[in-house]
Amino acid sequence: MSDLKPPIENFFAREWRRRGPIAWALTPLACIFGAIAGTRRAFYEAGWFKRIDVDAPVVVVGNVTVGGTGKTPTVIALVEALRAAGFQPGVVSRGYGAKVKQPTSVAPTSLASEVGDEPLLIARRIHAPVFVCQDRVAAAQALLKAHPNVDVLISDDGLQHYRMARAFELVVFDNRLGGNGFLLPAGPLRESMSRHRDATLINSSYDRVLPPWPNTFPLDLESGDAWLLDDPSMRRPLCAFVGEKMVAAAGIGSPERFFATLRAAGMTPSTRAFPDHYSYRAYRENPFESVQADAILVTEKDAVKFGTWRDARIWVVPVQAVLRPRLIALVVEKLRGRTPA
Repeated sequence: MSDLKPPIENFFAREWRRRGPIAWALTPLACIFGAIAGTRRAFYEAGWFKRIDVDAPVVVVGNVTVGGTGKTPTVIALVEALRAAGFQPGVVSRGYGAKVKQPTSVAPTSLASEVGDEPLLIARRIHAPVFVCQDRVAAAQALLKAHPNVDVLISDDGLQHYRMARAFELVVFDNRLGGNGFLLPAGPLRESMSRHRDATLINSSYDRVLPPWPNTFPLDLESGDAWLLDDPSMRRPLCAFVGEKMVAAAGIGSPERFFATLRAAGMTPSTRAFPDHYSYRAYRENPFESVQADAILVTEKDAVKFGTWRDARIWVVPVQAVLRPRLIALVVEKLRGRTPA
């Protein structure tokens, strides 16, 4: 099965890995982008643009690069870790593709097309308040008003949403790090790699030496037993699929990471890579109907976006982020001292 990502997306993904002629040709635009982004940040730091303290400490889990790096499983793991430390966390998100105009609570029964796929996945996993809005400050204020027991907020992305004061910034990279090191559109960077943060997570760090940055930790993503979409009580370890004819489909930031996980478990799936946040609900009928396979394996983020069509072959592969105890201790220490950045 083929890669269904738009050709332009694949083109830039390739070019952003190297400093080729296309990247160098785009550096004038990157300089303009950098000047605008840097000026905006400087205005907030100088106090010329006002930052809003939402009356609860905020932990931002974000990235300085374009694309998925593993933020969503990190947010879920951080919620669980803070709850174990005695906090009552809530989550705010912009909700990519969300159709809401006002701060909206995300329930496990919400539609991904309305509130965004990542907030819906988080709401189903953490059993804690999740609010979405393009204005994260408004989302935070609405969440705290509706749930006054919440004493810490985690922002899913929003590193560049400087208007919201934050107590801790956690930047997540994958094995691509900063790519060619150029800012958009010449490279994948939204901000400089050297921008301040309280800690850094490196996803897929098993195949590289961690950079010598302060407070830098590996991020391990562990796969659990797959569960059947039609009957979540039915579960199979990944090794049970070895030898079957299967297809792996993923509409996430880095589909290849998902495919590599399955190959590491001994499978040899045919693969179909969709664009990030791909909407399966656009299909009125099963898009896998013509697929010849014993099993179709997908990510949790894909599963929340399926439409009313059913396919008894679809199995969902969950992942769990494993955070180092020292990182959790850093976050807890900062929250208990509460000094907004």
